[in-house]
Amino acid sequence: MEESQRQKKIGSVLQRDLVDVLQKAATQGGMQGILISVTKVKVTVDLSVAKVYLSIFPNDKGKELILGIKSNAPLIKHELAQRTKNQLRRMPELQFYLDDSLEYIDKIDKSLKGEENPLKKPDLLDKRKKS
Repeated sequence: MEESQRQKKIGSVLQRDLVDVLQKAATQGGMQGILISVTKVKVTVDLSVAKVYLSIFPNDKGKELILGIKSNAPLIKHELAQRTKNQLRRMPELQFYLDDSLEYIDKIDKSLKGEENPLKKPDLLDKRKKS
């Protein structure tokens, strides 16, 4: 189902303000050299939940930063509510996810260029769990 105009508008407002909030928090927290970008914000039909997809560079810091961001979600939500109080009546619940699509694209690109051939090195392929 396609997003409505209202969902897209709220998603873009949240995305723009989240970038400012997260970058400010990262620099105040003493994290130099870390780039946090909000790749996508999807809002549910009832506008109660916003799924926020974050891309973090360098990749090795991603998992620990996502945990820190999730633990500070109420503070982030409050800061966003203050910034968007003239645009939104209710602030949606924020759910943060790590967006690893750039890493996935890089793996495919390297495979296509022949730099990392999974046929010659089968250990490059991710192990899949069979259920």
